[in-house]
Amino acid sequence: MEHLNLHDNEMPPPQQGGAQTPMQQMQPLGPGMLPPPSSQQLPPQMFTTAAQLLDLTDTNLVLQSTIERIFVAPSSANGPGLYADVNRGIFLVRGENVLLLGEIDLDKDDDEPPGYERADVETVHRLQKEQKAKDARREKIVKRRLGELGFEGENAGEALI
Repeated sequence: MEHLNLHDNEMPPPQQGGAQTPMQQMQPLGPGMLPPPSSQQLPPQMFTTAAQLLDLTDTNLVLQSTIERIFVAPSSANGPGLYADVNRGIFLVRGENVLLLGEIDLDKDDDEPPGYERADVETVHRLQKEQKAKDARREKIVKRRLGELGFEGENAGEALI
């Protein structure tokens, strides 16, 4: 078996028995027609190295004048939810956490979200904390009832080790 590389332009040896190779079967080229290239090489963009991938994803972002918007879902079916804006200042987002940054509509951020009303930050924090505590109690009851039926919660087996 021959070891050929991309730079070899050798034709295969003629076969015995008068069989024609594909190159011998080809018709002569007409005027204005170019012969096919003898050996094609892939462009360097086809090969992706780890360093090239790191350049694509390793980016640090510095966000200034950031605002965290905290939401509390509506407590009743007809009442509106509440939200509050908290000024956070400057944030540094490390490269491994940067995935995609899309287009930001700054005018949309000024509008009040549909179904929510602005409220005081302390009120929203208090309601959010109460809602999280209520959800935690409900989750604990569900896990206990499932445990009575033989189901095991997430990471429950590791607690015994």
